[in-house]
Amino acid sequence: MKKKKLHTDFQQAVEFVNNYKDPIPADLLLKLYAYYKVANENYSNPGSKTPLINAFKANALIQAQNLSMEQAMKAYVKLVNSELRELK
Repeated sequence: MKKKKLHTDFQQAVEFVNNYKDPIPADLLLKLYAYYKVANENYSNPGSKTPLINAFKANALIQAQNLSMEQAMKAYVKLVNSELRELK
């Protein structure tokens, strides 16, 4: 996938998720969260006020930490296309 197309596809997938109206399963949200953070090179600590949610988010980030920015973008787009767009 060409870099410009990948960035466009990623931005469209992010917009799709941001506008998604139905509930998204928690495990899918955690994967999307981790891929998004890695894709944007944002490694700051999770900011939830709930310690348990922070723990789940931190675990998701640990699982995705070895991905490059491009790999994370591709994984995000693939997940959105296979799990969310498929449902619409």
